[in-house]
Amino acid sequence: MKNLLMATSLAALTATASHANDCEIEIGLILELTGPACVYGQAGAKAIEMAFSDINTAGGVLGCDIVADTRDSQSQGNVAVDQATQLVNIGKVPVVIGGIISSVTVPVLTSVTAPAKVVQFSPASSSPTLTALAKDGKTDGYFFRTITSDALQGTAAAKYASDLDLKKLAIVYVNNDYGLNMMREFTSAYESMGGEITSSTAYNEKQSSYSSEASAAMNGNPDALYLISTPVDGATIARAWISNGGPQKFLLIDGMNSEDFIKAVGPQYLNEAYGTSSGTAETASTKYFYENFEAHSGGVAPDAPAADRSYDAAAIVALAIAKAGEAKPEAIRDAVRLVTDPEGEPIFAGPREFEKALALIADGRPIKYEGVIGPVSFDNYGDITGPFRLWKITDGVVETTGTISAQEVAEVKSSM
Repeated sequence: MKNLLMATSLAALTATASHANDCEIEIGLILELTGPACVYGQAGAKAIEMAFSDINTAGGVLGCDIVADTRDSQSQGNVAVDQATQLVNIGKVPVVIGGIISSVTVPVLTSVTAPAKVVQFSPASSSPTLTALAKDGKTDGYFFRTITSDALQGTAAAKYASDLDLKKLAIVYVNNDYGLNMMREFTSAYESMGGEITSSTAYNEKQSSYSSEASAAMNGNPDALYLISTPVDGATIARAWISNGGPQKFLLIDGMNSEDFIKAVGPQYLNEAYGTSSGTAETASTKYFYENFEAHSGGVAPDAPAADRSYDAAAIVALAIAKAGEAKPEAIRDAVRLVTDPEGEPIFAGPREFEKALALIADGRPIKYEGVIGPVSFDNYGDITGPFRLWKITDGVVETTGTISAQEVAEVKSSM
């Protein structure tokens, strides 16, 4: 039954709301539909489906509908590489959207898309390794992401911890590229501001118990636990930490802003849980997405991790194909910055806005897509900059407590 449901889900993701056009432009999706990161992947898949549906309702691109060939990475890099190889070498897709997590995105980029010179867009992979690869000339400009780097987010989290007067922290982090980089960036910034890391404990995914890791993390009597994890494993670790007598005070990453995590741990234990997320600047796109996504997705909340920035990634890809005038990787790569042109006419999410965008593109006029996460622009490495949202869990509800600007983060980093 589970396999049937997954097959049905994958089939649904390839469909769009409009079939008025006689041709299709196929985009590859590598998403974490199962495994520890499935909460992110499933929300992202629905958001991408919605963006493509909106584009097709607006008339499609180059006279064709945009459709998705969706593959499940199972939250594993080796599986993702196999699926990406099929999409690129056999399916000949010009763009791959995904993965969500860095441990999927990095091997797909280095093993498949970059060597093949195919555009890759990640909605939520924040590892600094991706910037380093671009700086080293290993992506040739074919990689983009709609989330800020952990090099910045780790600094934002450290400043938040300092502002909360958390003087001693234990860290438990997932043993992969994402977890290691986030731990290092946070530790460097936190210690530069006078904080003490009492222990840093790595863990491997999908264990049935994390009692030993939680016990090790309690050495040194920390004030709180900084948990760099996914909702499923993170809940198991948090429960073990609480059961072993750890303080019910947590600092969390963006992916832990999850109803599943809160319910699994128990909201009564999380009233002193704080976190950071790659922030948003509200636009008309934000309003449209929040008013329409839940109905489109069948009940997935619009603030689900990775949903907003997945919509934006898909919208930018579709608009870039229209601007390129052909569904070829090099032309699409060069068109990405042209549809996010700071001097262009603002374009927002939704069929009416996309219809307007396609008309402007046809007239040769510049456009500036202002996404669900805010106005989007990319630097030379395919990265974005932006604010960071600070939040707190209170009685099971995530509440925004403030923001840290990109400038504030840059000032902290420059003082380190």
